[in-house]
Amino acid sequence: MASDDTLPLEEFLPYRLNRLAESVSREFAKTYRDRHGLTRPEWRTFATLGQYGSMTATAIGVHSAMHKTKVSRAVSALEERKWLTRKPDPADRRTEHLSLTKAGLAAYREMVPLAKSFEKELLGKLGAKEREALLNGLQSLQSVLTVELSED
Repeated sequence: MASDDTLPLEEFLPYRLNRLAESVSREFAKTYRDRHGLTRPEWRTFATLGQYGSMTATAIGVHSAMHKTKVSRAVSALEERKWLTRKPDPADRRTEHLSLTKAGLAAYREMVPLAKSFEKELLGKLGAKEREALLNGLQSLQSVLTVELSED
């Protein structure tokens, strides 16, 4: 039994959420790593560009909560495999707009159903009420924390 001056880490919500997210992420990583040899930052960069079309590296970092050096390495790796192209911003030569090439888009279109299938299988491990409670709880926490983060 824990005393008031002890924090049972295994019961601490931030710790539990982090561990769960890491486990889920590691499990899904098998799909994109086995299929295309992508690292987690490469996958996040790739998926973000697939969803939004064109973005700057800074915007990708903000969207995917990745440090700029991880985004930079991912961009270089995706460019090296000819899945990403850079276009300088005419108004600010320091900024580049990144987008997927035809080959990158083809790989993205191949990965979308695999990602959706993974999510469906994962959520299928829960009953309908558990699934609804989980998704509603996540949405509520995201809404509250997004508001709090934007006020800083």
